[in-house]
Amino acid sequence: MKVMAINGSPRKKWNTAMLLKSALEGVESQGAETELIHLYDLDYKGCKSCFSCKTIGNKSYGKCAVNDDLTEVFKRIEESDALILGSPIYFGTVSGEMRSFMERLMFPYLTYTQPPQSLFPKKIKTGFIYTMNITEEQLEEFYYTVHVEINKRALNLLFGHSESLFSFDTYQFKDYSKVVASRFNAEEKAKRRKEIFPEDCKEAFEMGVKFANLSE
Repeated sequence: MKVMAINGSPRKKWNTAMLLKSALEGVESQGAETELIHLYDLDYKGCKSCFSCKTIGNKSYGKCAVNDDLTEVFKRIEESDALILGSPIYFGTVSGEMRSFMERLMFPYLTYTQPPQSLFPKKIKTGFIYTMNITEEQLEEFYYTVHVEINKRALNLLFGHSESLFSFDTYQFKDYSKVVASRFNAEEKAKRRKEIFPEDCKEAFEMGVKFANLSE
């Protein structure tokens, strides 16, 4: 069994990456294979609306016709048993790299039939780990729930299962004194990083354990 994780953050050793690594540690604790991909290491763009994936008789029907750094990634996802995405929230949505990746990953599998169906070859578990600078109480105020539900609905349709994990009010800077960020209380941020973020990592670990046990 194999579980893949996709990091949509430009940082490889900070909040989102740490949570994804915790999730994969949960997978590995059950004896399963893992792979972590950092999107910011890859060269690609979003969907270019060529519709090759939807053209009757086209050899790329149901597949993305663009040949770039995502081509092999998509092949490995089809060979995997579960997929975990992770991204910080920037201006109410996932990072640009993650959004472009999701367009390229999901659009070819979505049929323009009524009702819409999925061309993905099997059902797999998918998870989405979100990190953000707002508090849990602000989630609806900033309309993040709308974005999360759109992603969840698409992942459910195309892959058969989706669940979300949130890490709120994250610690953005290693030294708040070096940046203009007076709206935040650096001491409170540090306290949350020390006390709450480890609990988020445990929750991510448990997601990995669950995903490694497909019968659950």
